[in-house]
Amino acid sequence: MSDVAINNQEDTRLERLQQALDSGALRQASRMLNALRPGEIAHLLEALPLTEREILWGMVDEELDGEVLVHLTDEVRADLISKMNREELLAASSGLDTDDLADLIQEMPFAITREIIASLDQQNRQRLESVLSFPEDTAGGLMNPDTITVRPEVTLDVVMRYLRRLKEQIPEHTDNLMVVNRDGKYLGVLPLTILVTHDPDDTVAEVMSLDQKPIPASWEDGQVANRFEQHDLISAPVVDDEGILIGRITVDDVVDVIREEGEHQFMGQAGLSEDEDMFAPVLISTQRRAVWLGINLITAFLASWVIGMFEETIEKVVALAVLMPIVASMGGIAGSQTLTLTIRGIALGQLSGSNTRWLVLKELAVGALNSIIWAAVVAVIAGLWFNSSDIAILIAAAITINLIFAALTGAILPLALDKVGIDPALAGSVLLTTVTDIVGFLAFLGLATLYLL
Repeated sequence: MSDVAINNQEDTRLERLQQALDSGALRQASRMLNALRPGEIAHLLEALPLTEREILWGMVDEELDGEVLVHLTDEVRADLISKMNREELLAASSGLDTDDLADLIQEMPFAITREIIASLDQQNRQRLESVLSFPEDTAGGLMNPDTITVRPEVTLDVVMRYLRRLKEQIPEHTDNLMVVNRDGKYLGVLPLTILVTHDPDDTVAEVMSLDQKPIPASWEDGQVANRFEQHDLISAPVVDDEGILIGRITVDDVVDVIREEGEHQFMGQAGLSEDEDMFAPVLISTQRRAVWLGINLITAFLASWVIGMFEETIEKVVALAVLMPIVASMGGIAGSQTLTLTIRGIALGQLSGSNTRWLVLKELAVGALNSIIWAAVVAVIAGLWFNSSDIAILIAAAITINLIFAALTGAILPLALDKVGIDPALAGSVLLTTVTDIVGFLAFLGLATLYLL
């Protein structure tokens, strides 16, 4: 089915549910809602205003609550959890996979979290505590400790009989069995394809694969996503510092990481969080955005202050006021192109000390060539427009300076921000715009002051 058809289908579901709610047909809406998968229900809940969201949430079957909460963005999930009572929270947490439960209970009241942990048996409690001991955005925080392990000395026939006994207890997305020694140290994987196609009398050691390297629990989630992408993995083992197998990461968790990273890059450019609730209360949304608008206002005043320094020049040569936005805009766009490319390289782990210099030099060369091309174009237009060769030369020089400086800033700024622990996706575009505006105005008005007055 095409993406367009899927989107149309989702829109139709939302419209039908909306119509059922508007008409008061709550039973019909409930049946339609609970016929969907948890991820689809979460999507619909996020697409509804707060009042209707609460009505729809109350219609979700109790046994689906936990899985739906796991699929929601942090902000929407926290809002719904805050309105649930103790019994509802305990029921929602039951039956969840360990990694999903770890994500969920971190947003629950402490008393409920303690009660949930106390209700688990010793094995599941240890598994949950293992996941919670790692930061959320690391391999250890992503992993599910529920894995099927086998020893290298047993035969494939023994493994098959072991799997038959497990039946429904086999974790989802199991494509490999993890091979460990008696101390639990990871040795390799036994793909299910090999298990079912080789002689049952073969031992695991004879047919196991040694190619799949384990993922350290301390790896950041971006590194994990890169490993899955580069090796086309469905699942991957996670080990501690001693090489002991402590869990596995599956592709569904990595898809979430990739989606969140994409949303973070997109939303961050506007100073918004990827978890922002589209239908959050007006005052809350206003407060969040006011901070970012205030930061932008400060940078705008800086650019205005630079313009004010050349007020006398602008009064005498009115053409400068007309052409100033062109210089600033060209620099802003050129810098944004380099900034986006650099942030992407950082996110994918493609930039290091060995190739950063080459990126900066390459972007400087691109900026220089583009500055020559577009400075010539703008100079011709401005010269004909104002019938002045002096204006043409000035704006050409200013655009050249600004485009080269924008390329340099766009390459270096995100690297510098990342090094000091500031998210370049969030702060980079605002700082870049400030730099290109100030440099552009200084170059254009400063040169005009020197050569026209």
